[in-house]
Amino acid sequence: MTPQEIAEVRPRLLDFAADMLGGLPRKDQRAAGELYVRGLLTGGQRKPMQPMAERLGTGHQRLQQFITSSTWDYAAVRRNVARWFAGHQPVEALVIDDTGFPKDGTASPCVARQYSGTLGKTGNCQAGVSVHLVNEHASCAADWRLFCPESRDDAALADPVAAARARRRREQARIPGEVRHTGKWRLALEMLDEMAGPGGWGIVEQVTAAGGARPAVAADAGYGDNTTFRLELEARGWQYALAVRGTTSAYASDAQPVTRSRGGGPGRRPLPACPSPPVSLRRLAIASADTITPVTWRQGTKATRDNPTAAMTSHFLAIRVRPANRDIPRAQDGSLPDCWLLAQWPPAADEPTDYWLSNLPPDTPIAELVRPAKIRWSGRRRSTPLET
Repeated sequence: MTPQEIAEVRPRLLDFAADMLGGLPRKDQRAAGELYVRGLLTGGQRKPMQPMAERLGTGHQRLQQFITSSTWDYAAVRRNVARWFAGHQPVEALVIDDTGFPKDGTASPCVARQYSGTLGKTGNCQAGVSVHLVNEHASCAADWRLFCPESRDDAALADPVAAARARRRREQARIPGEVRHTGKWRLALEMLDEMAGPGGWGIVEQVTAAGGARPAVAADAGYGDNTTFRLELEARGWQYALAVRGTTSAYASDAQPVTRSRGGGPGRRPLPACPSPPVSLRRLAIASADTITPVTWRQGTKATRDNPTAAMTSHFLAIRVRPANRDIPRAQDGSLPDCWLLAQWPPAADEPTDYWLSNLPPDTPIAELVRPAKIRWSGRRRSTPLET
């Protein structure tokens, strides 16, 4: 934003900052917080403190101290922001995402050589897991966690030399003792529990009390391919639309388990099981190619001569399948639970390009399956409170 635009919204910004930072104990902290938010909205390089301070006409040490040294409850500020967004915008989905932050050295907390989506490769970086409140037009990064790689957790390393090295780096970076190596999907569950669990932030209750439906959870295949993650979501009552790989194995919905004969010999009677092995989601989707249908899931912003309404449309199919994994509980008759397989199959493609599994109700129209699956990309848009 330009200085003139900042001046125009300054009264709103002051009110917003007062609501979000009102719990900070000291007046100077609240003032520095409002200054920092204003700096983020100005043009130029956003993150480095020194150029931000120059644009604001203040000393960068004031901003640096507020972020790195001043003691304030950042979790309470996150909660305030999330509740503010939920009170001003519909929340259609909770989008889980992770992002890499490239680093040159090794001094930053939890930095290590690991895969970064930002870099598109393995590199020296930090990784953060976030949960976004999302609708068609706006998003809010409501909660996030810094991922601690195993190489930065001395308690997880069997090699004494590697453990000692990790311990030194943790001390230098001042990583709290309770921050340990935890899978990204578990960090995501922790945040969902924080926002909607008993005694949590009450975001979901706030949404449903305002007349909205309970939002679905959306995430990429890094989470959707994890069977335990899907089971944990269901155990918590979450509906989801999770991207998965086409190689994920499943049975067709009409697969019927049978009980094999034990041949009259001793031993336990075999449990019911499907007579044929599972196949890939790709194969199941291709077998249902005759059900492909065009779906428009939202209106975009870039109109063209061929698409004057900027409708975002593609071709999809949706069939019921039974994902196959030894960790999935089976019914008494040996059957696996079924769910939706959604596949995107553009007309120019020889086969589906994207796949999702969803536990939305069996009578859900295909357009309502596509919407939460595709809304994940809205969570990647950078938004600020003043944009809404």
